[in-house]
Amino acid sequence: LNHLVSHKIHARAVGPYSLVTQQPLGGKAQYGGQRFGEMEVWALEAYGAAFTLQELLTVKSDDVQGRTKIYESLVKGDNSLTAGTPESFNVLIKEIQSLGLDVRLGRSSALDFEAK
Repeated sequence: LNHLVSHKIHARAVGPYSLVTQQPLGGKAQYGGQRFGEMEVWALEAYGAAFTLQELLTVKSDDVQGRTKIYESLVKGDNSLTAGTPESFNVLIKEIQSLGLDVRLGRSSALDFEAK
């Protein structure tokens, strides 16, 4: 067996994204990112690392507007993270709409809620 570190090592700062989901591609051959799976999400949630989890699931994944905003804030010297809507959520909405279901997104406050 000939396993060398130089063949195994892989890192990504910026790279290609999927055209549909806007998520980083996977695998060393495609210069992709590391997978952060469901169990890793649960572990961070249990640890109480909410801001790290938000960053991993939005800006470092498929939040296109958030990536732009975070880049601008880094250039300006700001220390803020403004997450937007992940592209995977938009894909989910489009798939539900393709089934013929009417999905409307809007903001509402707790005061607008009526129990019937």
